[in-house]
Amino acid sequence: MKVSLRWRALSCSLLFVTSVACAADGSPKDSPSTSIKSVAPQQRPGHAAIASANFLATNAGLEVLAKGGNAFDAAIAVASTLSVVEPESSGIGGGFMGVLHRAKDDHDTFIDARETAPMAVNSKDYLNPDGSPNRDAALKGPLSAGIPGEPAGLVLIAKRYGKLPLQQSLAPAIRIARDGFQPDPRLLGAINEQQKDLQRWPASAAKYLPNGAPPVQGAIWRDPDQAHTLELLAAKGDEGFYHGETAAKLIAAVQAAGGNWTLADLANYRAKERTPITVNYRGYRIVTAPPPSSGGVAIAEILNILSGVDLDKLDQAHRVHYVVEAMRRAYRDHNDYLGDPDFVTMPLDMLLSPFYADGLRQSILPDRATPSSMLPAAEASEPGMHTTHFSIIDADGNMVGITSTVNYVLASTFVAAGTGVLLNDEMDDFALVPNKPNVYGLLGSVANAPKGGKRPLSSMSPSIVIGADRTAVIGSPGGSTIITQVLEGILHFIDGESAKQIVADKRYHHQYMPDEVDVETGTFDQPTSDALTQMGYALKQRESWGFMNVVTWDRKANQLDAASDPRHPSGLGKVQ
Repeated sequence: MKVSLRWRALSCSLLFVTSVACAADGSPKDSPSTSIKSVAPQQRPGHAAIASANFLATNAGLEVLAKGGNAFDAAIAVASTLSVVEPESSGIGGGFMGVLHRAKDDHDTFIDARETAPMAVNSKDYLNPDGSPNRDAALKGPLSAGIPGEPAGLVLIAKRYGKLPLQQSLAPAIRIARDGFQPDPRLLGAINEQQKDLQRWPASAAKYLPNGAPPVQGAIWRDPDQAHTLELLAAKGDEGFYHGETAAKLIAAVQAAGGNWTLADLANYRAKERTPITVNYRGYRIVTAPPPSSGGVAIAEILNILSGVDLDKLDQAHRVHYVVEAMRRAYRDHNDYLGDPDFVTMPLDMLLSPFYADGLRQSILPDRATPSSMLPAAEASEPGMHTTHFSIIDADGNMVGITSTVNYVLASTFVAAGTGVLLNDEMDDFALVPNKPNVYGLLGSVANAPKGGKRPLSSMSPSIVIGADRTAVIGSPGGSTIITQVLEGILHFIDGESAKQIVADKRYHHQYMPDEVDVETGTFDQPTSDALTQMGYALKQRESWGFMNVVTWDRKANQLDAASDPRHPSGLGKVQ
């Protein structure tokens, strides 16, 4: 580790000469990426494509496009429908992060609808008597829930970027919740997995365990309470969720079950528009997520490190070696520095600087793994799919990549009575106990400590990749593996792969701690595995690998393509 620290110090000293300016929200406002232009405003595909984790959601987006909506209206339809049909991964009781591109003026922006901690948050509520983390309080019940951001985020998108009234964009989700649908195997499996916790709260049991048991395959499942909540949101916007009837029901339910939300917490919530992070790599411009996502910073840092390595000239083992070492260093910085930009001053000029990346690259030994020995190791849970992502390009070339989450599978398992709203368990994404791992094995510092009104750090990394002739919208769920999945998808796209190839590619991951490379079965042949082991890597098989959804645009041929992860047949990528 001495080599790494020496070069880290050298790279930091170089930053006194050159740095990247940052906007008030902590995002870079003037970076070298401005040298690569975006899509020409006059260029349009003439048709649309959507890829999401559920065919009902994809079709809802296409339905709204057919009514005259744009990609932003379609995003509202897809997100709200996923809230109904895929509650194990996302919903209006959670939050999202989204990267948007408006074609008419080549405008890129980022929507931060991340949840916030209630003002009465107290870290002691998440500790056992011996001072160890209380996993139940952090992951189950109302204490685990932050103030939801998704409803406000959808309203913001409709107001600033949509063409249709919110009522039209939410109509498919309201109809499906009211009239019913057949749950897919993923939802049925989640309900069975969480049945014991769902039974702890009457409203949760009533919603997910009708007649005292999980729904069966082929049965029609209805959610009239969520339909009503969505109707109020459609009619009144923010007032329909954060005030009035819905707010009163949410607060009554949370406080009755021992939570600490107040009406003021709901009334004070705001979705935010932020400047996205941009980075250049091999002639492509990547537009990605700023803090409170850690994803964009980590992806930019990794690509900056790799920009000085000719990956095409390396055998597979050495290519993986350099990618993993870049991952390792980016996740270390993720743990040390990143948090909510409204509460924490982060050295983004350092982390995003190519000079800093130069120093990190020099610390990589050409044939040996660098041990991750600065922090105690922690065992990470399987990354799972308890988040969702969808990608959209419309006929005018507007683009949306949104990653939405309620955190863990079926979130807190707590439904607020009378609302149909399943509350998130995002409080676990704070560093509730500094340098102790969360459910995904990620460590955190005081920069990500909980505080009233603060947003927890996230790995969500929705991204747009723009080259001379090709564009992609890409993202995935997967807990701490989101960052590396999106990174690998970006690298595959730049290598010329199609949307279908990208979502099917085998994956690997390193997050600094624990010091191991998680590998999907079949990723490496035996000689490559042997070579990596000889370099000092511990390879660990992992079977759960996100749910990637990708839309690509070959602008030279003016052809759209959409693909959903083949690991999960409930998804649908469709070109209209």
